[in-house]
Amino acid sequence: MTTSQAAEWSQADLAHLIHPLYHPIDHQQPQIWVAGQGSIIKDINGNEFIDGLSGLWNINVGHGRREMAEAAMRQMNTLAYCSSYTGSTNMPAIELAERLSELVYPSINTFFFTSGGAESNESAFKTARFYWKAVGKPEKVKIISLTHAYHGVTMAAMSATGIPMYWPMFEPRIPGFLHIDSPYPYRFQGGDERTSPGVAAANLLEAAILREGPDTVAAFIAEPLQGVGGVLVPPDDYFPRIREICDQYDVLFMSDEVITGFGRTGKWFGLKHWDVEPDIMQFAKGVTSGYVPLGGIGVSNRVKEVINSVPPEKRWMHAYTYSGHPTCCAVALENIAIIEREGLVERAAMLGEQLQTKLRTLASLDYVGDVRGKGMMAAVEVVANKATKERFPAVAKVGPRLQKEMMRYDLFTRVVGETICLAPPLVTTEEQMSQIVEALGKAIPGVLS
Repeated sequence: MTTSQAAEWSQADLAHLIHPLYHPIDHQQPQIWVAGQGSIIKDINGNEFIDGLSGLWNINVGHGRREMAEAAMRQMNTLAYCSSYTGSTNMPAIELAERLSELVYPSINTFFFTSGGAESNESAFKTARFYWKAVGKPEKVKIISLTHAYHGVTMAAMSATGIPMYWPMFEPRIPGFLHIDSPYPYRFQGGDERTSPGVAAANLLEAAILREGPDTVAAFIAEPLQGVGGVLVPPDDYFPRIREICDQYDVLFMSDEVITGFGRTGKWFGLKHWDVEPDIMQFAKGVTSGYVPLGGIGVSNRVKEVINSVPPEKRWMHAYTYSGHPTCCAVALENIAIIEREGLVERAAMLGEQLQTKLRTLASLDYVGDVRGKGMMAAVEVVANKATKERFPAVAKVGPRLQKEMMRYDLFTRVVGETICLAPPLVTTEEQMSQIVEALGKAIPGVLS
């Protein structure tokens, strides 16, 4: 591809596409990606990079898997699409739901499919409201989520998202959504000699429920590890206490597993690290490794029984055209088969620990404040002052500068604020993980020293 041809593609893009999180000032010289294989992606100019974020946290089985394309082709040649509205179904959707019931939490055996994570969270919020109306508690409508949380940016999902930069130009947000502080060990100030930081952070949920009134709170939603907010790993006693509080005050617990699902953290699903089960779980991304759009929710037997028990005129009146899309479900089944066949969940646990160990060597660098993660999900947070944890001023544009510098060392990933986020494909090699760490070890001093 010549330079002039690449420029023509860029100009056509600028003329005709609006991108996520868009402003043209950030899009004058976009990377035009043309190919991928394993953990490597190639741009239009032939440059190759390690995909340090698996696309957007989703290419779990790696790029270029012919098996995935063949699974889609087989299904498209038979039945590419059909409606899954009540009265109709298809075999891939049935098989996928049955397969998921074997993989997720024991109390969750029933699933509704969407096209992605935001749709999944919207479906979960509606299901929580449906549940409480059906059991005679219609005032329970509020959703409590966390600061730094990311649940999507459709209207209700954006209202649950706890990252303020997503709000201003779309407000007012939907009423009934509120936030409590995240379990952010590097910065959370709670806890004392009697209460651990994890329990102290969880107790903020109890305080919020009591402040709002338990009869008004429908659900609490959290990511097992907060992804977009900076890969925040909670203390081990956080989610067990959250489950206790939800049970005590009759509040549904939603686990947003859009990023943490399908092996990313070294378990099939994130809450399994703490032997905690949610009432509703949301998933997307890794269910198809991004090859086709698919997401969904799983509901506990308790919730399913209520859905089944209402009279027809009060049915669960929720729907998407592409729910249970047969081609997407067929690809998801192949994706799960690859994860199982190649032992990628176990691989994520083993190699993830190696990745975390390698990354911790960066803690000695000037300006590296915190290194954290679990499995193949990690973050390196840089700060202006290690002693005080002071952040860089926004005008310093540290994040974009770091991202550009890492590309000089053949690593493409995302920087959120001043936190370098990493979630390479589960097929990433040990050599490539070393290259990731080496790139950070050069890029951070290159920008900040």
